[in-house]
Amino acid sequence: MSLFTNLLNLHSGNKPREDFFTEIVAYFLSLNNDILIDWLKHHSIINDDNYTSINISTQQEHKGLESHTEDSRLDIVVELSTGLNTDVIFIESKISAKDGNNALKKYAEILSNLPNVRHRILIYITRDYDPKEEIKTPAFNLKPKISFYQLRWHQFYARLQQHATDILAQEILIFMRRNGMSHTNQFSSIDLLTMVNFNKTLILMQSTLSDEVKEEFKLAFGSVVGRTASMTQWTWGSRYIIYTHFSSWNFWCGLGYFHLNPDNFMEYPYLGICLQVSPTFVERPKIIKSMQNVVNEKPNIWTSDTLTITPAWSSIFYLKNLQEFLSEKDQLSAIKLFFQESIKELKTVQEQYFDFPWKGVSIETVTETDKEEDLDTSPSSIAEV
Repeated sequence: MSLFTNLLNLHSGNKPREDFFTEIVAYFLSLNNDILIDWLKHHSIINDDNYTSINISTQQEHKGLESHTEDSRLDIVVELSTGLNTDVIFIESKISAKDGNNALKKYAEILSNLPNVRHRILIYITRDYDPKEEIKTPAFNLKPKISFYQLRWHQFYARLQQHATDILAQEILIFMRRNGMSHTNQFSSIDLLTMVNFNKTLILMQSTLSDEVKEEFKLAFGSVVGRTASMTQWTWGSRYIIYTHFSSWNFWCGLGYFHLNPDNFMEYPYLGICLQVSPTFVERPKIIKSMQNVVNEKPNIWTSDTLTITPAWSSIFYLKNLQEFLSEKDQLSAIKLFFQESIKELKTVQEQYFDFPWKGVSIETVTETDKEEDLDTSPSSIAEV
């Protein structure tokens, strides 16, 4: 379970992931100045560690210069003082977004205009590849000079791993893994094994969710979405599933493989069925109450995630660990039988605990990727099962 992911999920509406993560990292570095200095020196951004004062601020506002059309808000500002001299670092942080509207140029110009500063440094750190080679040499030809550095979050992740001795650092690492910020620029032996076996693994998963399993799912819940959308779910939600929606896109169930990108390689995926409701669905209180009754009365077979009134996706799961099937002589047949059992179990739960009908969205009215973004794509805490 990720503390920071759960906290972010409490935010209603669009989740401010970048600002949220910026605040976390800035706070951590303000408590751990030694890690900040180590990170900066590792990338040759600074070579002086005789600072007597370090101040870190976030969302710092700066009035636009005469050539700017608007004011600027800086993600992180670091002020390093030796007592005699002050160095200032502006950090622009991005996860999925990229630099827009020449924001880096504006920040560099603001930085260049600051008085009484010895070294002026602009850092652009991203999760995804967003080359800015045209900026590096020289950095906008400004005087006083601006030193520009482009970094990736996976580099920070690797450095932080060496200092992950406290709970806060460990939680940051978990959040970064779950948001794709830990990927390195090298293939590991496990990556290579995954690469050469990917198609075989995909075909095996597809075979367990096709034919009679898919037909039984459709008969039970009215419709089924899979194939291309299943691959999207693997990318976005760390799961490979077929699924259907009830009452628009706010209430749905999915059958298949969950927790496909665990935090360590010793964990196994889970198989089974999930029922989930969005934080904004008008029938949410009624559904949550029914879900709670299911888990309370069947605690040995049904587990839950975030069955609260707080604005977050809420789920119940009927699952088994993949490890339980490895001793079977015919693993695929055993898995298909369990999927069929999962469908029957959810159908029973529907009839016994929910006092309103579920109507699956007709497959003719949707494309397989239509509104895919409306499904909850955050990894569930089923690793706690």
